[in-house]
Amino acid sequence: MQSKILRTCLIIVIAVALLGGSFAAGVGTGYLLPQTLGDNDPDCPVCQQETLEVCPTQISCPDCERPPCTCTFEGNSPSELEDLFKPFWEVWGIVHQDYVDQPVDEVEMMRGAISGMLESLGDKHTSYMSPEEFEQANASLDGEYEGIGAWVDITGEYVEIVSPMKGSPAEAAGLKPKDAVIAINGEDMTGIPGDLVLKRILGPAGTEVTLTIQRGDEVFDVSIVRAHIVVPTVDYEMLEGDIAYVALYTFNEVSTPQLRDALEDLLAQNPKGLILDLRSNGGGYLVTAIEVVSEFISDGVVMYEEYGDGYRDTYEAFPGGSATKIPLVVLVNGGTASASEITAGAIQDRGRGILVGETTYGKGTVQNWITLQDEQGGVRVTIARWLTPNGNQIGDIGLTPDYIVEYTEEDFDAGIDPQLEKAIELLLEGTN
Repeated sequence: MQSKILRTCLIIVIAVALLGGSFAAGVGTGYLLPQTLGDNDPDCPVCQQETLEVCPTQISCPDCERPPCTCTFEGNSPSELEDLFKPFWEVWGIVHQDYVDQPVDEVEMMRGAISGMLESLGDKHTSYMSPEEFEQANASLDGEYEGIGAWVDITGEYVEIVSPMKGSPAEAAGLKPKDAVIAINGEDMTGIPGDLVLKRILGPAGTEVTLTIQRGDEVFDVSIVRAHIVVPTVDYEMLEGDIAYVALYTFNEVSTPQLRDALEDLLAQNPKGLILDLRSNGGGYLVTAIEVVSEFISDGVVMYEEYGDGYRDTYEAFPGGSATKIPLVVLVNGGTASASEITAGAIQDRGRGILVGETTYGKGTVQNWITLQDEQGGVRVTIARWLTPNGNQIGDIGLTPDYIVEYTEEDFDAGIDPQLEKAIELLLEGTN
């Protein structure tokens, strides 16, 4: 059901851009017994559940008047929860009574408890963010910030570069996908949460930060002067041989209209073929991914979303795309992640176009980003896995291009782009 795409805050971005009450009350009020639901819409999976045992947080049926479910789940009774949390409150009291440095910071203790709870799930994409970290993480989609200009993955042992942004200080410094930031200004980042590492990399334009990078077995320092970064969205041009070229750098709120404008201009020039460049595109909004792929695929399935109980949501292309017939090649690399992989995977599985480049990043889960009450930060929680139209999972695997073409540092220094050259070759061969 296409309206499912309208779910708010369903963000699949792994790549956070370098852009810039009491705990007891929370436990008590956060518990409700399973609700009895109605049958307003026969096509809505939420409506058709007589008892909602697992709460799809902030997911509601747009065709119903029912508000989003927020905290319904099947679990312990209130008395069982009271027994469950006895050790927690016992430790809370011990710290207040016996810890050497008093008074303790209760807010930080509360936030640490939430962080530990989510870390215990063993999912690197599920975590807590303080108010400052939550604001910074969401800034990636706002368009401007001050920092080094790179998409990063903050969920592993170390912050990892997904891709530098075009024209950014990070790109000028030579940062590459999979580079791990193991120290900042000489301070070891081992064991430091990714959100905090991110905060240390950010800073005012004009200031310098030194990153210690681990690239394979190589370890080296890179000094980067931070700048005011405007997140790039779309570039396009006509290439020799009447080949249209459009590069999409992120999936934010302006990506779709800017892409449509670019396609309108390019297609008016009657190109023989089209190259969609998704290299180093770290992802963004799910709805934008569906909108973007719908410009190239006229109908049918473009993605599945699979939940823990095995239920699947099916996402189909919106009608009316402007580039659904023109020969198409998609460029991908190790920085192609998340929403970019949804787009490229749909085009590949549906036989709509050819993928050229290198294996993509491999981000295959869906996170719901939830703002906590009273400006206490937010959490990201993995709620589903997404699959390509052929049912393939991408997580930790990535997409394998139809034509594997490397783009080496020597190529870059020489000013050549073998991946782009291969795409042009394929399109010209196909039109002769």
